Amino acid sequence: MDTFTLNNGVVIPALGLGVFQTPPDETTAAVSAALQAGYRHIDTAAAYANERGVGDAIASSGLDRSEVFIETKIWISDYGYDETLHSFTKSAGKLGVDQLDLLILHQALPSEFEQTIGAYRALEQLLADGKVRAIGVSNFMVEHLTRLLDETTVVPTVNQIEVHPYFQQREVQAFGAEHGILTQAWSPIGGITSYRDSERRSFDEPVILGIGERYGKSAAQVMLRWHIQEGRQVIPKSTKSVRIAENIDVFDFALTDDELAQIDALETGVRGGPEPEAVTLEAFGREIPEA
Repeated sequence: MDTFTLNNGVVIPALGLGVFQTPPDETTAAVSAALQAGYRHIDTAAAYANERGVGDAIASSGLDRSEVFIETKIWISDYGYDETLHSFTKSAGKLGVDQLDLLILHQALPSEFEQTIGAYRALEQLLADGKVRAIGVSNFMVEHLTRLLDETTVVPTVNQIEVHPYFQQREVQAFGAEHGILTQAWSPIGGITSYRDSERRSFDEPVILGIGERYGKSAAQVMLRWHIQEGRQVIPKSTKSVRIAENIDVFDFALTDDELAQIDALETGVRGGPEPEAVTLEAFGREIPEA
């Protein structure tokens, strides 16, 4: 397994398992299959309502706690300094751990950014207290990152954003790289292009399929390799053990510069997830249950 070193020296696997939209009753089996296949990074979130299933799988895996990199996210409903400190307690309790490897803010809250700042300052305190090993953000655009850097002390280690061949957010990636912020790609194989009834599906893209044929690899494997070679950490999601095993089998081949450029050229500029400025408590707020 390749790794990336975050800007505070913490090492993260280059590839992990995402559990977005994985039902709670399927999460434990999916995470167990991933750990058996060699995954050592699991990405979850308070808003996914499946942190407990992630924790159960890790606890029953037989692996030492130090062997598994656990990442979760604070939801916007728990933003604010004290609220975010309590949200850590809720997530840690569900996951069954005392310390998280990476804790990030799930979204910027543009209309009430002071709450976002308060939440991030709570992450800084959790980091100082040793309750988390690294902190970061998700779905932050350049303007959000700029203000965050101006008003807080600790540079985020990661920014987890939607990146796949059809939507690459190069400006956000470049700003992150300039400041030592690792890009984590969610929906890295373009799954969002399948379940959002998109006209084009990355899994059917002739360019990607053609590259895969040359290496005996699937479209998903080609896309994951593209990310890793371009310096992005990836968290592909699946509940099928065969797919989970396939997605981690990407460290035995390398794409050429020309092949990377061919995939880069597939950019459409069409976002699959919600527009960052549309994220408000009124539209997206939800109560996060206690542990």
